[in-house]
Amino acid sequence: MTVSTTAWEKYIKTLAAVDKTAAQKFAVYLQRKQLTMGLEIVRKEVIDYAYALAKTYGESAAAAACEMYDAIAKLEGVLLPAAVPAETATYGEVAKTVNGMIKQKASAETMGSAVGRLVKRAGVDTTVKNALRDGAQWAWIPSGDTCAFCIMLASRGWQNASKKALRNGHAEHVHSNCDCTYAVRHNSRTEYKSYDPDKYLEMYEEADEDGKSWQSRVNVMRRQQYAENKDKINAQKREAYAERKEREAAAE
Repeated sequence: MTVSTTAWEKYIKTLAAVDKTAAQKFAVYLQRKQLTMGLEIVRKEVIDYAYALAKTYGESAAAAACEMYDAIAKLEGVLLPAAVPAETATYGEVAKTVNGMIKQKASAETMGSAVGRLVKRAGVDTTVKNALRDGAQWAWIPSGDTCAFCIMLASRGWQNASKKALRNGHAEHVHSNCDCTYAVRHNSRTEYKSYDPDKYLEMYEEADEDGKSWQSRVNVMRRQQYAENKDKINAQKREAYAERKEREAAAE
């Protein structure tokens, strides 16, 4: 059985839309609060709002992951219990994230991305925990402007689901501003049209310098990516800055 590129990209776009919406809403909210009162004064209100976003949109991400998980099992002809959505971020987890960002004096965009990461994590957790329950295989499939770390993960190919992917009860490989995620299969003959593990393995193995540790190879790939995309990266930074200025002006 082959999962089409169209089907996979539709799923990725759904997840991305959910976490990006939460991130943008929080960023706009923070800019308004920073300009009128300052975050320290309304810290609890800020945490409460972040928690509401993480819960509401996290539930949407988990629901989308359940739908995809069940759809794959159905296509493979595998009889399994319906996928169970993972828990969204707790109030304590959200508070820790927000307090850490306030302490670092992070920008509204950075804090928004942190909440978006918590939303995405609920979807990834859903896939991971159901795969562990059912003894599935998984692979990390890159999407969009893939970072070197995600390429390294993708180079590992299909693996048996393992609790090693969890840290403190959550999927470990979730970071901000990233559309990559786990794909699952219950049959070793199942393939994803958009995933070419050999390509990513070749990229990983070619990224060799003085050492052969995965950290060394990832750093080589990061430097290569920056050199290749420097102009694009700088343009994105200018665009993000302009958008932030527009939001600040609208909030005044």
